[in-house]
Amino acid sequence: MTDPKTRLIEAALSHVGFDGWSDVTLKMAAEECDIPLAEAEALFPRGAIDLALGYHHWGDDRMVAAMDAAHLGEMRYRDRVAFAIRKRLELADKEAVRRGSTLFSLPQNAGDGAKAIWGTADRIWTALGDSSDDVNWYTKRMTLSAVYSAVALFWLGDESDGYQDTWDFLDRRIDNVMQFEKTKAKLRENPLVKSFMAGPGRILDNISAPGKGQGGFPGQWNK
Repeated sequence: MTDPKTRLIEAALSHVGFDGWSDVTLKMAAEECDIPLAEAEALFPRGAIDLALGYHHWGDDRMVAAMDAAHLGEMRYRDRVAFAIRKRLELADKEAVRRGSTLFSLPQNAGDGAKAIWGTADRIWTALGDSSDDVNWYTKRMTLSAVYSAVALFWLGDESDGYQDTWDFLDRRIDNVMQFEKTKAKLRENPLVKSFMAGPGRILDNISAPGKGQGGFPGQWNK
């Protein structure tokens, strides 16, 4: 049987369009699932915000499951990233995401929203086997967070058949990242720039993500 938390999230989706991510939605979801309100509130202590975050994390779980089931090894690395973002949105309920975007746009919730997007980027890179341990660990997630946010915002307003405009937009954003990384790689090969960046480079190399392995951003996207 589905765990109570997931049951509440699934039940909440039929109410979010009318009441948003709210305490009212949580209450109605609890009634629908025949779960005591006290138990529902214990599962989502901050009410609406935790319910919305629960939905976001549930979407990440489903995305990773879809990635695991797909034959990503046959794709280029940049296409695997595109697949992950596309699958993440295809599995989402647009109105639930729209309401969540409104909730997380509030100043008091902005930190939770940013952390959720970062978490999605981290889940994607981790599922793709990223083992970076230096500044690239942060750079890759920061860049992918920006790409995902831009594509999700475009998707919310997309009315094209099968969201084709969104998928084209996604490909262009990834192409932009690829071009940027190629430019950086060329600059690194320039002796003058290489000498100039030697000092800052050593500082950045000392920034690490504990528990990670080795790996670089440009090469991962180009595979």
